[in-house]
Amino acid sequence: MIVPIILSGGVGSRLWPLSREHLPKQMMPLLGARYSLFQNTIMRLGGIAAIAPPLIVCNEHHRFMAASQMQEIGANWSDIILEPEGKNTCPAITAGTLAAMKNGEDPDILVLPADHLLKEVQRFARAVEQGAKLTSTGRIITFGIVPDKPETGYGYIHRGESLAGGEDGEAFAVLDFVEKPDNERACSIVASGQYLWNSGMFLFRASAFLEELARLSPDILNCCRESYLKAERDMDFVRLEKNSFLSCPNISIDYAVMEKTGQAAVIPLDAGWSDAGSWLSLHQVSEKDQFSNSLTGDVLLEDVRNCHIHSEGRLIAALGIENQIIVETKDAILVSSLERSQDVKLLVNRLKEQKREEVFSHSKTYRPWGTFESTDTGERFQVKRITVNPGAALSLQMHYHRAEHWIIVKGTARITKGDEEFLLNEDQSTYIPWGTRHRLENPGKIPLELIEVQSGSYLGEDDIRRFEDNYGRAGSKPESGR
Repeated sequence: MIVPIILSGGVGSRLWPLSREHLPKQMMPLLGARYSLFQNTIMRLGGIAAIAPPLIVCNEHHRFMAASQMQEIGANWSDIILEPEGKNTCPAITAGTLAAMKNGEDPDILVLPADHLLKEVQRFARAVEQGAKLTSTGRIITFGIVPDKPETGYGYIHRGESLAGGEDGEAFAVLDFVEKPDNERACSIVASGQYLWNSGMFLFRASAFLEELARLSPDILNCCRESYLKAERDMDFVRLEKNSFLSCPNISIDYAVMEKTGQAAVIPLDAGWSDAGSWLSLHQVSEKDQFSNSLTGDVLLEDVRNCHIHSEGRLIAALGIENQIIVETKDAILVSSLERSQDVKLLVNRLKEQKREEVFSHSKTYRPWGTFESTDTGERFQVKRITVNPGAALSLQMHYHRAEHWIIVKGTARITKGDEEFLLNEDQSTYIPWGTRHRLENPGKIPLELIEVQSGSYLGEDDIRRFEDNYGRAGSKPESGR
């Protein structure tokens, strides 16, 4: 049996402003796709024989999105494990591996980042099944992407002698790992035909990995084991114990294990892979017009070549430019050269230093019950558009500093206001004075949409006191809001 561990803790800072900390790239559909990268990662597991429901490792902010997106595609999962803080890939993989062995089992573990693109799913499945034939020997297998060009944004794996034959999934010993090279060295590496891109995907027997980890990095194993043993279950989630996990080194599986072990093996994979790590990498794999432009949304061009232009709403008109990135969202616009796409994270770091909200959230905010989006704001007022999913409900709550006026636009709402409970239909409204307990529910079968007008001396999302909540948030930190 193969147990997948899906790593979904990243924030995709190089894809800002589309990717934000509270809505990262893996939770969004890209390049016009119907499903998010996370959902596509889950769905490609269906082509692998003897696959178990996956374990998801993610952070606090993404937990409800992960569960909701899996429900949307009808997928089951073993557990959703919440990291108290991101500690890179090795602690996340270790916690997931311990969870996979909780019933005394020793399965094969397939580690997959949740934010990769992969076009040839059948080739990927064959490579995994071929690799599963080697896990009983103690090999820790990584999947190396066959490079189609020199690339300075990826690390490389130097392959050695063959371990197993087969057109799909031939395995090789690993000679060494190469950090991201400069362009001159990348050209010579690719020309040699002996190197593969490091994909960050792994396959191993659970006990074999933990044995190597205990030998090479015992502090990681000890911290993760203690954190997992002290973990608490919260609804559909497993919360790792914070203090033990925070004492764990912040380190990748490459540095902690793969570059030290003599059990490393690599299987070449040529399956249309991209890590979707930057606007340049997205541009390279996207469909393009006759002038090599990748376009999304409302775009008007004149004499434009080799550009990546993405509009979320407003018209983007471009004239006489080449090799540029232009990305428009409701609250931010990015303009960059394609060659500097790896450096978008420098802008993100400056936004963090300035504590700008644009680095954390979109104007549309996702909650377990639906979404809300700010449409207008001013002194002592704010207007929001709220969507509540069928059967979902906001917490029973009150606000100390603001009143709210709800106008139903679509669907039916069940309103709790003080001691009253009543239904509102389209074009009906109600007023919630400050200090009044209230709740909004959608008893219908279609999304409930309404306009909320807030007024008061303070309109922050942390002005909330919860009394009851369907999602386990009653008494939680108020900054989570709604």
